[in-house]
Amino acid sequence: MPQSIDESIDHVKAFALQEFDREVIQKQLYYHTRDHLENVKRRATQIFQTVYPFLEMLSRQGQSFELSRIELLLDLCIAAHDMVQIFVDQPDTHASRRREPGVSERATIDRLLDYIHTLNQQLRQHDSNSLAIVTDHDIAMIQEAIGATICTYDPIEQAIYQSDLYDFKPPVSIVARILALADINALGIDGIDVYNQEGSLLFLEENLDVIPLLLDGAIYHLKSDEPLYQNIQRRLLKRCRFQVNFAKSRAARFESEVEGLPEDVRSTLTRDVFRYLTPTTVEAIVAITPTAETTPLESLLNFFELERYLDRPH
Repeated sequence: MPQSIDESIDHVKAFALQEFDREVIQKQLYYHTRDHLENVKRRATQIFQTVYPFLEMLSRQGQSFELSRIELLLDLCIAAHDMVQIFVDQPDTHASRRREPGVSERATIDRLLDYIHTLNQQLRQHDSNSLAIVTDHDIAMIQEAIGATICTYDPIEQAIYQSDLYDFKPPVSIVARILALADINALGIDGIDVYNQEGSLLFLEENLDVIPLLLDGAIYHLKSDEPLYQNIQRRLLKRCRFQVNFAKSRAARFESEVEGLPEDVRSTLTRDVFRYLTPTTVEAIVAITPTAETTPLESLLNFFELERYLDRPH
């Protein structure tokens, strides 16, 4: 039995990663893999280190939280936030598979909290050290943080955003804000190459029917008047247009998503962490991403470089 909260969180994290790895294999995931978790962790660490002095100041002023516990819970939420992936049944072989907003995240929360409640029950039955109990406050923070990664589609921007970051009554916890910001901000923190790589991986994950055609090269022999050529071309073009719109949306929404943090923290995040989230970067995305209706399939395939990622999932 765990003897401390650190050991309890380690138990929960190990469970989450085991479930996550099973999903990667069973659901044939290309984007939601351990690499994604490592990327989110790296980005979250950068944000946390910038916010840390502010949190330290609040702690000295008597705010009721422990910095070490916040870091511990953030690490768990990073590992667990994509633990379950649920796709809508898709009868059409040549169509993108998709998730309903919030379904995977809520299923993740339910499964994770079931495990935590079971662990807490075992700890109480064995009369173990009460310091190992995952408290109600911890559970609420975990639930809120994973819930904050749920994305909503904005039909005007034609892009997604995390609506919980805009609910300021009360504002989301710092754990939720950091996780949410780290989850979908590859462009701002890592730049164009990583942003485009994630787009390619997402396309593969959502369009499994294309993978055999890439592996045997058949996709390059399709004729422009064939329905399958036109089908794949439309899906790739849709992804391209989304990436342009999403880049614009990320740049437009950043200030609102860090609202509530001190001005010096926001300035440091803008300058040192989200350093690629600039008009120049967005202009470059617009310039290099093919979006014209007449873009040939081969040009779209060259842009996404999908063959580079066919060794996944892993």
